[in-house]
Amino acid sequence: MSDLIIKSNGIKTEYFYIPPFELNKGEAIVIKLINDEQSFNIEMFLKDIFNGKIKYENTVINQPFTFVDYIREPEFRRIFFPITVGEYLKKNANLSNSYSEKIYEIDWINKKTKVSMLPGNPRKLLSLYSVLSKFQNIIVDFAGQDLQGIEFCCNIILEEIYKGGSVIIFDATNGIRNNHFKYIEIELLK
Repeated sequence: MSDLIIKSNGIKTEYFYIPPFELNKGEAIVIKLINDEQSFNIEMFLKDIFNGKIKYENTVINQPFTFVDYIREPEFRRIFFPITVGEYLKKNANLSNSYSEKIYEIDWINKKTKVSMLPGNPRKLLSLYSVLSKFQNIIVDFAGQDLQGIEFCCNIILEEIYKGGSVIIFDATNGIRNNHFKYIEIELLK
């Protein structure tokens, strides 16, 4: 089996262009987005290509990716029956994997901690750990995180790529700096 996971001859729409690239097993690639009103839409479009939901003519996906999604909680549920960390992990993580317990390394978080009480960094970590407990190929962005949280997550990602996982990172802040990652700059056409 080949180590090539994604081969793209370029992705072009009327709004943006991404030059050709390849992503192999055990690599991370950072797609540098332009921080404007279109960033989220571009990110969601690319996510759908890389997770196999949309077929794109110039891009071959040999193994689909899983997006580290935002934790959303309906307002009624948040007010009357808040989701706890333990409940979230039970529903979204592989509990036999060590990643499902890593969130508890933060002293003040336990199984009964309400997810709605988690600030940006621990909330993203909870989502990241739950996805890593099930999948090796992931897509992640760092919306809502500070530089310390981004750096911490990048160290987790480095550990994962050393184990053979592959990661696509969307960076709208241009705050990710790591010599182990490949970088692709998106070009806006309009």
